[in-house]
Amino acid sequence: MIDGLEPEPAAAAELFGPHLEQGRAFTTALARHGEELGLIGPLELPRLWTRHVLNSALVAPLLRPGRVGDVGSGAGLPGLVLAIMRPDVEFTLIEPMERRVAWLERQAEELGLTNVTVVRARAEDSKLGDSLDQVTARAVSALRTLIPVTAPLLRAGGELVLMKGAGVDGEIGSAEKVIRKYKLSDVEVLVLGEGIVPDSEVTRVFRAKVD
Repeated sequence: MIDGLEPEPAAAAELFGPHLEQGRAFTTALARHGEELGLIGPLELPRLWTRHVLNSALVAPLLRPGRVGDVGSGAGLPGLVLAIMRPDVEFTLIEPMERRVAWLERQAEELGLTNVTVVRARAEDSKLGDSLDQVTARAVSALRTLIPVTAPLLRAGGELVLMKGAGVDGEIGSAEKVIRKYKLSDVEVLVLGEGIVPDSEVTRVFRAKVD
């Protein structure tokens, strides 16, 4: 047991199912090395499972088999968590910082994730070749700046699945121009995890299709 680490919530088994051991291994590694590598803040251990790992895991059912890009993967939230839970999906983790890229690559190898490719680049410079089916991001930036760097990565008909905070409705209002510019449709906000995680830790997702 790592000092200060939040005990594993019962919801972890429910969400990870047969992939729980990998989820535990990732969470333990992040607890041990996350602060020293600058991946998580010093106050995050007591809420690491609930606020970060399960928060990311809740998005897994929204993904479809295909190619999913995770922009600004950082610690692997949500990219590595989703790759653990969805071995049927090919993930491209996009991260510009060398130290974080090394962490992502090492974790993918140690966890035995054969469905992960790590690309060191900013999203707008990533040159992925084939367009992606879906794009995720968590705690990267406001929608008005995030949409212009994520929407171009998608094929026509592809989907943004962006994790946001409680102020997402206000962000949508501020992003009306870029939503029109990038031809987003079916714009909606989903609230995930009610009844599974504490109300303060539900996951909000901005979802939209690129026409």
